[in-house]
Parts: sequence; structure tokens; C-alpha cells
Amino acid sequence: MDSSTLRLVWDVIEETQLTDLLTLPDTALVKLLLQRISRKVLLSGEEVCTLYEYISSRTKLIRDIADSRAA
Repeated sequence: MDSSTLRLVWDVIEETQLTDLLTLPDTALVKLLLQRISRKVLLSGEEVCTLYEYISSRTKLIRDIADSRAA
């Protein structure tokens, strides 16, 4: 995964409503973020799998950041 894709992932996370980041179940959150990323760039099947794994492994971090933004 290149740096522009990583930047896009975190930009999409920043643009996502805090309530979604904090309340959706992990799988629903990952799907939502992937859908929003897919609207911005065309992803291959391999990229979707890579992003799914990347986002899934960072849901706790995503929620921690969202929680600190909400405070």
C-alpha cells in the first residue's frame, strides 16, 4: 500500500461522523470506510483485501482517535 492510499484512508476516517466511528460494529465500520474509499478511487480486488486487513487491524486505534476528538 502506498503513501497516497494511506493518506486517503485516514482522510476518509477523519471525514466520517464520530457517531459512526464510535458506535458501528467493527465489520460494519470497515465496510463503511471501504465504501467511502471506493467512491474516491478505483480499487482492485487485491487493494480491497489489503485495505480490509489494514482497517480491520486498526479499529481500536480508529475508535480511540474518534473518542479523543469527541472529548
